[in-house]
Amino acid sequence: MKRFFALLDALRQTPLRTPLALILGALMPFGLAPYNAWPVALLALALFANLLEQSSARRSAWLHYMFGAGLWLHGSSWLLVSMHDYGNTSWPVSLFMLAVVALVMALLFVPGGWLYGRLKLWRLNWLALPALLVLGEWLRSWLLTGFPWLMTGYGFIDTPLSGWAPLMGIYGVSLAAGISAVALLSILRHGKAAPGAIIAIALTWLVGGLLAPISWTTINKEAPVSVSLVQGNIPQESKWALEWRDKTTAIYQDLSKSEWGRDLVIWPEAAIPQFAHEARDLLADLDYEAIKAGSAFVTGIPYATWNNDRTEILFYNSIMASGDGLGIYHKQQLVPIGEYIPFEKWIRGTIPFFDLPMSSFTWGPAEQGPLLVKGRTLAPFICYEIAYPSLVQRLSNVDYLVTVSNDGWFGHSIGPAQHFQMVRMRAKETGRYIVRATNNGVTAFIDPQGHVVSQAPSFTRTVLRGEIYPAHGLTPWQRTGVWPVLLLCVLLLLVSWQRSVRLGRSSDKTGQ
Repeated sequence: MKRFFALLDALRQTPLRTPLALILGALMPFGLAPYNAWPVALLALALFANLLEQSSARRSAWLHYMFGAGLWLHGSSWLLVSMHDYGNTSWPVSLFMLAVVALVMALLFVPGGWLYGRLKLWRLNWLALPALLVLGEWLRSWLLTGFPWLMTGYGFIDTPLSGWAPLMGIYGVSLAAGISAVALLSILRHGKAAPGAIIAIALTWLVGGLLAPISWTTINKEAPVSVSLVQGNIPQESKWALEWRDKTTAIYQDLSKSEWGRDLVIWPEAAIPQFAHEARDLLADLDYEAIKAGSAFVTGIPYATWNNDRTEILFYNSIMASGDGLGIYHKQQLVPIGEYIPFEKWIRGTIPFFDLPMSSFTWGPAEQGPLLVKGRTLAPFICYEIAYPSLVQRLSNVDYLVTVSNDGWFGHSIGPAQHFQMVRMRAKETGRYIVRATNNGVTAFIDPQGHVVSQAPSFTRTVLRGEIYPAHGLTPWQRTGVWPVLLLCVLLLLVSWQRSVRLGRSSDKTGQ
């Protein structure tokens, strides 16, 4: 073991530290779905902590940047499928755009990296580094509308650390994972001389394991709701083709014929490929079928309306309820490029990917009520929105959650599996059933513990049937949101800084 650490220390003093940081960042997504090799993420984070020891502010910032670039180059590689396969963009340009995304997202790692080196926080790295990484995850969940992807904690949904989710959300799970990873490194290096690290690992895993089976909400098992999730498996390249419009709705209607009479029938995001005002006759027919059978019907559909001054038409990506259901919800968190074009007047038309169909949506209002289905409240989230922990936390005081999506843009890449893992974490955080209806997968029922109750095969035209139950009460995360974990991270940084100052003074005295 001493030789191993001697080698690591030697590498830290060579130019190889830069590519090593890039490689360690690229290893982190192996801890997430579909790989689910969370020990790899722990090892990569621990080795990264070792790489940062004795680093100056400038070197630490640079190594953090390279670590972030590696994380995003691998973790968001599914963007290549969207850009090349469905955005008609060449491979060289697609690879260049992926690199741009990774290098831009990596910039968010720089401030924390600079602070880490400037305050010499590596002297208590098993507290400081995880706290900074979690603050970074929170930052990228809202800055410039946010891109809340690739959070470390998602990979631990099936471990004892998931018990922290109802208390502090995904950020608490990421913090527990980070502390245990870097503390393990400290134990391996110092052995019994690192009692704090030993206690930290024991507490994060043992307490997490004790918390994991706790039901923070009350599930009414006497009020089941039968649900049918309709998966149309419409080819993405044909999704918005005019000749496929009637064919698409016919496929969904045919799949739903045997489902009327169930309590709730759900079609996925934009299952009806035309605006609501253009589909009035179809919506009337579906409403009639649902009412006649005593069903509630929920579907994704684009929506167009005038603004308040009637000077501009607004387009929304929406989800609506009819039959024994009521309400419409407009998506609040839009996907850059896919649903709106940043700096549109400058970049629209420069490459084919910036001209995707249905990429001029308007942001939905922040304050929207839930849908009403069969006399129960249902919080809807459209595709990418389920990735926003605080958005779901704010809107989830309802009976159940539903998310509709179309991950067809990502093909057979790692993207859909990552996305589905986030849905599972939202169920664990909120203590509620989540149903997920998608065009081609992953369509599933998820229980309040984040466990998959049932799941439809992907890339198959099918209907998934199941039952969900209403929840009452709130988890601690729903009550408090992100602020307790942010304050905890700041506290950990202060403790690490004080420790660093004391050790620095002690070193100076020894030198004298």
